[in-house]
Amino acid sequence: MKAVLDHVGIAVKELSAALAFYRDALGLEIEAPEEVTSQRVRAHFVPVGESKLELLEPTAPDSPIAKFVEKRGPGLHHITLRVDDIHAALAQLKARGMKLIDDAPRPGAEGALVAFIHPSSAHGVLVELKQSSVVSRQSSVGAQSPAPPPPLVAEPSSYGGPVRSATGAKAGSPQSPVPAGDSRVQRFALGEMELVSLCDGFFRLDGGSMFGAVPKPLWEQEAPADARNRITLAMRPLVVRGARTLIIDAGLGDKENDEFHEVYGVDRARSLDHTLAEAGIAPEQIDIVLASHLHFDHAGGFTVRDASGRLRPRFPRAQYIARRGEWDDASRPYAANRAWYRADNYVPLAEAGVLHLVDDDVTIMPGVKVRRTGGHTMHHQIVMIESRAKSAAYVADLVPTTAHVRDGWIAGDDLYPMDTLHAKTQFVKDAEDRDILVFFAHDPAVAAGYIRETDGFVPV
Repeated sequence: MKAVLDHVGIAVKELSAALAFYRDALGLEIEAPEEVTSQRVRAHFVPVGESKLELLEPTAPDSPIAKFVEKRGPGLHHITLRVDDIHAALAQLKARGMKLIDDAPRPGAEGALVAFIHPSSAHGVLVELKQSSVVSRQSSVGAQSPAPPPPLVAEPSSYGGPVRSATGAKAGSPQSPVPAGDSRVQRFALGEMELVSLCDGFFRLDGGSMFGAVPKPLWEQEAPADARNRITLAMRPLVVRGARTLIIDAGLGDKENDEFHEVYGVDRARSLDHTLAEAGIAPEQIDIVLASHLHFDHAGGFTVRDASGRLRPRFPRAQYIARRGEWDDASRPYAANRAWYRADNYVPLAEAGVLHLVDDDVTIMPGVKVRRTGGHTMHHQIVMIESRAKSAAYVADLVPTTAHVRDGWIAGDDLYPMDTLHAKTQFVKDAEDRDILVFFAHDPAVAAGYIRETDGFVPV
């Protein structure tokens, strides 16, 4: 475990008096305050070289900081060490018999994940571990995450409209040691929520079907094809931990036969079972399973076969939520969409009485709302996530990979491509304006990133 000093926490009784010293007497700059509602404290960060001071002002008389000041007076409260992988760090400390205040990380200031070590194990010092916001972690316990690489920049294209990029760790690039298919568990702090990107492995689809009217010499720069013209795609369900624990989509699952696996080049050497376990999430802990749509690469993992061959819901305590129109289309498929729908993935949910259908853009749980986009299917929906003025979106097949951020790069198998274009144009502008963290369901290298316009509009 590698740790560096991030900041020193100082409890203050009267902020004005503290500012008179740190700001006025010492001439230090004070950053804008941040409310940490879970701890009922207001944090004021003061940059000092490569580290910071954190002035902690209680916002309620029963907050831990208020009790600390009442008992001991203002002064040094804790030191914070920044680590690359907080989960691996906690596991290492537990293995060495260290006493922890937090067995699992929780959201802290600056969108970070934090956990405290008990002073009895740190020679009387309260030590906080911190993993900075939007830092991915290796899926193997104890491994360290690579340093964030430079942003990905999309090459100009007459099929692209605005040239945009999605910042994130791209596997296989010269700047990153990540293999071409990145199946790591990756954790992101969003306000008071934790978002956990999982992986159910990879599969292959025809490159032409994924990029529609875009010529192969252009799309193959982004997604190299194999000898059968297939490109590699990931399947990335997303867990949202907030008021309840919710998972969006569940990948392909393990019900398909060898012929299916050969046709679609399926690689599930690391599956959702593996990444759930590595994330420390048991299927029984999932309260809600939310479907973006019911295609087999998103809904296949909704059900499993038991030892007797009977199909049952994969997440035994969960309520499953899908769009009513999508359910109707999946229940009565026709020639253009029949290959994508498999009744074994969702009919058993209705039979088990765990399926709930929604008709509108509704709130699924506090901070999580669905938004119908259409396009890929008539009732395809994305998931908007918000907490403490921070936003994220799981965009499913509206923008399946980072290459599809470009306006005109639309999958050939989208049933309603003009609806995709309209919805994507609106979403991308919103994502840029509001700094939305975007989760890509199928990019083999990038789980999430921020969309940026890098070079204006390129003429057609």
